[in-house]
Amino acid sequence: MATRVRDTILGVFGDPETVVAAVDNLRKAGFTGPDVKVLSDTPYPEGAFGESPERHRLYVFPFMGAICGFSVAVLLTVATQIAYPMVTDGKPVISIPPMVNIMYEGTMLGAIMFTVMGIIFESRLPDFSPSPYDARISEGYLGLLVSGPTAKLDTAARALRDGGAVDIVTADGPRARV
Repeated sequence: MATRVRDTILGVFGDPETVVAAVDNLRKAGFTGPDVKVLSDTPYPEGAFGESPERHRLYVFPFMGAICGFSVAVLLTVATQIAYPMVTDGKPVISIPPMVNIMYEGTMLGAIMFTVMGIIFESRLPDFSPSPYDARISEGYLGLLVSGPTAKLDTAARALRDGGAVDIVTADGPRARV
């Protein structure tokens, strides 16, 4: 069996003040940015515990979808008018006014489809990683998920304990009771 180079532990906390202290301890121990995530059943503002805000690129997906949808709609309408030409009173075969509705609908359909795909992508769904979880987080406790090299996780566990963790959990089960 291959050993994992990176692993994740979860500290369970009873109140927000202890989470802030634990995040400070983790920063001093060298854990930064995406290595530290707060789990909660309550919608706290982003950065309320001193964790780094996560950057997202969700705004790119609707624009790319709109461009793709518009391109496909133009291609579809032009190809249809060329494949089945209907010459009426000397008017041009490729006429823009009849195409506007289809181009609009194609643009909106592309933007909507890419937005849904972007939400799934940015939410990192489905998540098959063996991240630890504790059911108490759904009951009002707060969780602090720390990932890093397996060799540094003892330092992270010590920082979580010093910050006031009620319990420390790994993907395999409880690691230490405090």
